[in-house]
Amino acid sequence: MAELSTEVVPDQAKTEGITAHVIWMTTGLGCDGDSVAMTSATNPSLEDIITQAIPGMPKVVVHTPVLAYENGAEFMQAWWDAEAGKLDPFVLIIEGSIPNENLSGEGHWAAMGVDPATGQPITTSEWLDRLAPKAAAVVALGTCATYGGIPAMKNNPTGAMGVADHLGWSWKSKAGLPVVNIPGCPAQPDNTTETLLYLALHLAGRAPAPELDEALRPKWLFGRTVREGCNRAGYAEEGDFATEYGSDHRCLVKLGCKGPVVKCNVPVRGWQSGVGGCPNVGGICMACTMPGFPDKYMPFMDPDPWGNAASSFMKFAYGPLVRKMRARNVKNKYDKEPDWRKPGPALTTGYAKRW
Repeated sequence: MAELSTEVVPDQAKTEGITAHVIWMTTGLGCDGDSVAMTSATNPSLEDIITQAIPGMPKVVVHTPVLAYENGAEFMQAWWDAEAGKLDPFVLIIEGSIPNENLSGEGHWAAMGVDPATGQPITTSEWLDRLAPKAAAVVALGTCATYGGIPAMKNNPTGAMGVADHLGWSWKSKAGLPVVNIPGCPAQPDNTTETLLYLALHLAGRAPAPELDEALRPKWLFGRTVREGCNRAGYAEEGDFATEYGSDHRCLVKLGCKGPVVKCNVPVRGWQSGVGGCPNVGGICMACTMPGFPDKYMPFMDPDPWGNAASSFMKFAYGPLVRKMRARNVKNKYDKEPDWRKPGPALTTGYAKRW
């Protein structure tokens, strides 16, 4: 067996000695679903990132309660070190929405650790205020953290909001980056690790700053709608719509799918290892990556009035004509082989000898 080479790849040599820490907080109002989903990422995987398996990667150390074996004061030390400037540079990831502690009375909505000076819990919003100014980048992971999500629904008692709502939508990190939003309920696993990889390479000087849209989502991940990437979109064009959930493979708009107006790459990327994803497996898109989720899309199973009108137009106008003409062309032309593919004494392919 050949010996493993210990030679340093030139790109890796440029990042040697650089360590990027990730302070990953799951103590917002949420379910830890984004962290759990992230463990199934494959492109890249978390293991690829933390083992520097990708050329040019700096060393990345992730501090998160979901994967940590430390506990208590030992686990919290990374938070104190980050606040003291000992983990520079670090990326702060917030999972779960930020409650308004001005409304919590004598208690608190969400907290992590205890302040030794007061003996009182340190709220999630206070940690955000303490660490965000010192972070090279702040990432809001999952729809709860990005835009408030389900905990921020109308009539909620916590005054919950997204990270950018709390810090300000024009806020910039010490590295000049705005809040980076990775929405999803939960966030698609590879979207999480790919953005983390991008930020690590950027902080190491190996990649430009990520380009974000107006909702602070990475443009390369959220640049098109579900409909534009859906394998059912052709049925919509032909005015052909599903009438029941499950095995009906036609467009799901009439069953409440919000895909025409939702920015999400799950239909293209799948959920895990390129497989799955809501419309790919027969489920409607519920708009979980959108700032207006969930209030602007309820009731979830009811089709949007405008989407309903558009689908009715396609169904009763050009859709059936397109479907009929395509079916005729497939039957009479494209489902048939050329005439010369048959046995016989004569060559009928059109071949002509050139010498």
